[in-house]
Amino acid sequence: MNREIEKFEDLNISDNVKRAIKEIRFVKMTEIQKKAIPYILEGRDVIGQSQTGTGKTASFGLPMIEKIDKESKKVQAIILCPTRELAIQVTHAIRRYLKYEDNIKCIAIYGGESIERQIQGLKKGVQIVIGTPGRVMDHMRRRTIKLNNVKMVILDEADEMLNMGFEEDIETILKDVPENRQTVLFSATMSKRILEISKKYLNKPKNIKIDAKQLTVEKIKQVAIEVKAKMKDETVCRILDVIEPKKAVVFCNTKKKADSLIDVLKLKGYKAECLHGDIKQSQRDKIMKKMRSGDTQILVATDVAARGIDVKNLELVINYDIPQELEYYVHRIGRTGRNGRNGIAYTFFTGKEKTKLKEIEKYANTQISLGTIPTLKEVEKVKAKKMVKNIEDIIQKQNYNNTEIIEILLEKKYKLQDISKALATLLLCEPSDTEAKYDFTPDENGNVRLFLNVGKKDKVMVKDIIGCFKAHTALSTDTIGRVNLLDNFSFVDVPAGFVEEVMKKVKGQVIKGKQVNIEIANY
Repeated sequence: MNREIEKFEDLNISDNVKRAIKEIRFVKMTEIQKKAIPYILEGRDVIGQSQTGTGKTASFGLPMIEKIDKESKKVQAIILCPTRELAIQVTHAIRRYLKYEDNIKCIAIYGGESIERQIQGLKKGVQIVIGTPGRVMDHMRRRTIKLNNVKMVILDEADEMLNMGFEEDIETILKDVPENRQTVLFSATMSKRILEISKKYLNKPKNIKIDAKQLTVEKIKQVAIEVKAKMKDETVCRILDVIEPKKAVVFCNTKKKADSLIDVLKLKGYKAECLHGDIKQSQRDKIMKKMRSGDTQILVATDVAARGIDVKNLELVINYDIPQELEYYVHRIGRTGRNGRNGIAYTFFTGKEKTKLKEIEKYANTQISLGTIPTLKEVEKVKAKKMVKNIEDIIQKQNYNNTEIIEILLEKKYKLQDISKALATLLLCEPSDTEAKYDFTPDENGNVRLFLNVGKKDKVMVKDIIGCFKAHTALSTDTIGRVNLLDNFSFVDVPAGFVEEVMKKVKGQVIKGKQVNIEIANY
């Protein structure tokens, strides 16, 4: 077979399937499709290393359909997926390919749904089963699914199935299907356990690996920000405020951190939901429904919980933690910037994690630019622009309400311009902002000297002061000026644009057991 095929129309597949994929607007094949489909059509066992977003479902789905005997209503192909969401996603894709193939049926079977309903579906006769290992095992025990006529087995996201503890189930299922079957395995990573399974159950497989540079989506702007752990929650909020994404995903490495962050986001009024291993299936369904409809703006998730979740028009990904595996970085950011759209991915790192960041760049053959935490002034500018637009909309529609306040103030002889400024101040600022007035004159370098009530006698060191400033503000080591540490107090130079932020965020914090007080220094 010609392995240089570039277009779907040139594949040796049925006209009905070609007609369906043409409607889907599949034209040019992705790298994994070009490399895998010809071998799978030939009947070869295949191992494909490819992450979500590279078109792997079509890679195994299209050739699988060609091998189905339409005259037989017995199960001939089985696709195993780690999560309910991925099983549903794959089923949806396969059904789109089968739009004009009336005699081929597929069914999704997974936990969290009535097994009786699934049994009824299986009884009607299906040739393709897409399911999670646990639920497939349930049907095998009940003898409601027979695998003795299976000609093809596909393991999708094999690494995650192993990470979720499905190894024994997978082996049990593979032992129950005919030995002369064709087996196709797809995985984002190639661990030792994956290789052991492939050696045991695949017959002289063709290994296909997509180079790292082909995995990286060009339309994704990648930015890394050095952030102290205490400042991470605040930084997430500032990025969300500045970018204002309609849909965003924040990745955390642990369930505990995901729960903690979601509490912060909800407290600040963001439309956010959390997904991790402890979330029940029924709740997961509700969360994803809200995300797709736009009722939820931000999804906070762990890697395993997010597998198989496909959110359309995702604009922003934030790596709250650097992923534990290099491959996960590509998997995470690949969720944005799809279908020709632009996306942006932020990754937070601490000073100790710079090496890990370099490893990611080398692995993914990409460059991650260094960025800074958005300042409060940047956030305020965005809020101001949004407020201007809202006000303009109200003026254009003449949709005025509660004008009594304006009328009372006008009666008191206040000018309309002053009233407008006062109302804008109330709308755009926190209550403390309206009270705080900082009188200062920057020096020739644009810096302002601040007085701190901590010094050497408090066992405070310069690094402690810098660390406190970095932990609670958008200041970096490079932007903090001279620190003059004396016995009973200290002086710190900061750029004029950060004075208000320092006064709000650092004042009251504790350094070496002493509460910090800050004032504008008198030269």
